[in-house]
Amino acid sequence: MATGINSDQIDPRGSVGRQLVQILRTRIIENRMMPGERVSEAELSVQFGVSRQPVREAFIKLAEEGLVQVRPQRGTFVCKISLRAVEDARFIREAIESDLVRIVAAASDGALVRELRRQLEAQTRLCSLGLTQPNRTEFLRLDDLFHRTLAEAAGRQHLWQVMDGVKSQMDRVRYLTTQNLDIDRIVTQHAAVVDGIEAKDPPRAEAAMRLHLRTILQDLVVHQARTPEVFEGSDIDLHGMARVTLDQREQLLAPEDATGFSPERRSRG
Repeated sequence: MATGINSDQIDPRGSVGRQLVQILRTRIIENRMMPGERVSEAELSVQFGVSRQPVREAFIKLAEEGLVQVRPQRGTFVCKISLRAVEDARFIREAIESDLVRIVAAASDGALVRELRRQLEAQTRLCSLGLTQPNRTEFLRLDDLFHRTLAEAAGRQHLWQVMDGVKSQMDRVRYLTTQNLDIDRIVTQHAAVVDGIEAKDPPRAEAAMRLHLRTILQDLVVHQARTPEVFEGSDIDLHGMARVTLDQREQLLAPEDATGFSPERRSRG
């Protein structure tokens, strides 16, 4: 069935092609265009009041990002969520953000800590308002803001732009799972990162970030079982990866330490 797109306005003063790519990318990531859904070049050109050429070019760009698949003589379809791409994006984010947070923790200042605490308060306040779908979607925006703030604090804003370009499949999972989003857990993990930064303890902050970014593997196991039709990549051993993540978690966490980090790790660096 061809997709139905809500009326997003194209600004004639800007690049039509760039705007189309952004609109369609956002809708795919937010699962308003579902995996496996057929998208019509003709319908979109009518919808946005443009010729077919910029729509065709948008499809090519989105295909390069692994978001749509153009099948000759058959049409264009929204790609299923690639488990391999999700894990690759998670791996890249962990590699980059664990180093970023070490830089931030080594040179943290009061202003940054206050800003991060303010963001934590906003996240917590949103939870208290009730976990409606709009609030869950807003929480994902606050989550992105938290991670982007760390990149900017490290003087590596460009790296966040790089990550933003590779994490589209990971973001699709985030939006797909908003109904079951464990916001309390995420806020607690964010707080552990901030605690490490405030203590000027790079190893502690790094461990908190790595743990935070590995928990998506456990979530993937659950959601692939619930909605297998939207995923592809049966060669990925999610159960094995999740078990490894749990083992690593046990190494990072100490039962006697309520903050989640052992005294040994706190004394390093």
